Amino acid sequence: MDFNQAALELHEKYHGKVGMVSKTPIKNREQLSTAYTPGVAEPCRRIAANPDDVYKYTFKSNMVAVVTNGTAVLGLGNIGAAAGLPVMEGKCALFKEFGGVEAFPICLDSEDPEEVIRAVEMLAPQFGGINLEDIRSPECFEIERRLEEKLDIPVFHDDQHGTAIIVTAALLNALKVVGKQLKDVKIVHNGPGAAGTAIIKMLQTAGATDITAVDEHGILYPGRPAGLADHKKWLAGVTNPRHLTGGLAEAVKGADVFIGTSVANVLTPEMIKTMNKDAVVFAMANPNPEVMPDVAKAAGVRVIGTGRSDFPNQINNVLAFPGVFKGALSVRARDINPQMKLAAVNALAGIITDEELNEDYIIPGAFDPRVVDRIAAAVAQAARDTGVARL
Repeated sequence: MDFNQAALELHEKYHGKVGMVSKTPIKNREQLSTAYTPGVAEPCRRIAANPDDVYKYTFKSNMVAVVTNGTAVLGLGNIGAAAGLPVMEGKCALFKEFGGVEAFPICLDSEDPEEVIRAVEMLAPQFGGINLEDIRSPECFEIERRLEEKLDIPVFHDDQHGTAIIVTAALLNALKVVGKQLKDVKIVHNGPGAAGTAIIKMLQTAGATDITAVDEHGILYPGRPAGLADHKKWLAGVTNPRHLTGGLAEAVKGADVFIGTSVANVLTPEMIKTMNKDAVVFAMANPNPEVMPDVAKAAGVRVIGTGRSDFPNQINNVLAFPGVFKGALSVRARDINPQMKLAAVNALAGIITDEELNEDYIIPGAFDPRVVDRIAAAVAQAARDTGVARL
């Protein structure tokens, strides 16, 4: 099937994928007077007197803003706010279909982080949460950090944390298949941008102790001649405990796990053959992964995952964000903290039983009906346990 052509036809037919639907009928004078003036004045007065009543009388309690500035849309790069709208509409549709969470796309026509921060801050009163999407690094780190400080609702950059949750859950199960422990394995991450940085942080939170990060200039380490800008300077200080130098070939030698959020075909069969026995590879560059599954298997990889739906073990963010936000909204959380993210990891990994686990089934599929509610329940409980829940 030609999905590009099919997508064009679908988007043209419906003029996008989402729209507003009234929750209440307005078919007669009484309904009009209740939904709008004069009746609507009473909930306005209640909210003015008690601001928390906005959760009781409006859609804020179950409404997420999906916000982008179009600077890092899918694998297309900086294509602008308007061109990013189809992706944001799609994200909103996924929120609704998978999690029962209402969402609205916000495409901001600015590459200035200060303008993005201020715009979201001004829009925030009507939303119960903010999902940042397709904002390039390193600006995305500062935008998220500042908004978390300013707002009393969850702010979640899905490109970072959604990806990190899925990767960590998948890796925990993959290591069960090959009989290894997270605390013992040597992990190589290639492409430490927004998603890669969050993956490394999440893996360390989950118990990983030996991670080596590699970018286009080679292994990250303090004082590297090629230089370390922004977040990579921090990464160089918290990774590479064996003080490796060189490039990807040197990093993967003797490694147990390769995780890629980089470019196609960068992991060669020759490199794979130098990895430890029963290696795990997550090659998530899209549309073409760092190594194709058949090539990886032929070179000795035991478990291979990609971002694609046409191969087993698809690592896809749709498994995380609907449940994470559903859980956070259900308890009116002020934040989505590391403990809530780790709870989502463990809930997702735990869906597949030990009897079900195998090399081609380490992560549930996107349409598995157990995913959203398991994650939501775990996230809500973690929010209560860590004191960020208001309910």
